[in-house]
Amino acid sequence: MPAWVHGATVVPERPHRTALVVLSVVLAVVVAAAGGLTWYLLHVNAAWQEHSQQWQALAQREGADLAQARSDLEATRTELQGVTDQLTTAQNRITQLADEKAQLGDQTAAQQQLADYQARISTAAGQVATALATCIDGQEQLIGYIENSAQYDAQSLATYRQDVENYCGNARDANASLQAELKK
Repeated sequence: MPAWVHGATVVPERPHRTALVVLSVVLAVVVAAAGGLTWYLLHVNAAWQEHSQQWQALAQREGADLAQARSDLEATRTELQGVTDQLTTAQNRITQLADEKAQLGDQTAAQQQLADYQARISTAAGQVATALATCIDGQEQLIGYIENSAQYDAQSLATYRQDVENYCGNARDANASLQAELKK
């Protein structure tokens, strides 16, 4: 009712005003709290985004490192296979060379044995030739002495005849040694 009416009580308008002030304060507190919460959430969101970017950068670096490591591993495996192939080839060649050397060693040993054999035969043949020459020379000289035996002492002729027989015996022995070497 309007205030100009008499006898009526005037109702104070305070409760609206108090309610309005209380509501304004509550609204201000809610807005401030919402602002504070919004600021806090924005700050947490920014921190999470930064943290997420750090993890993403770390994951990209680790992924790149892993890709590089895999690439290096594959290159190393390829190189290892090449080295293994080379090693196998080298081992085969070493075995082949060892076989060739053994064959050459066998040939060398056979040639050495042949050379030794030839040397023994040559030595034995030389001894036979020398002994035969001595025997022949001695026999020719003995024949000359016997033809002119009147000029020589009988004992000297007998001694010389024994010497010639020894020369010829040496020739026979040398020939026997040569024959034995030839049979080896």
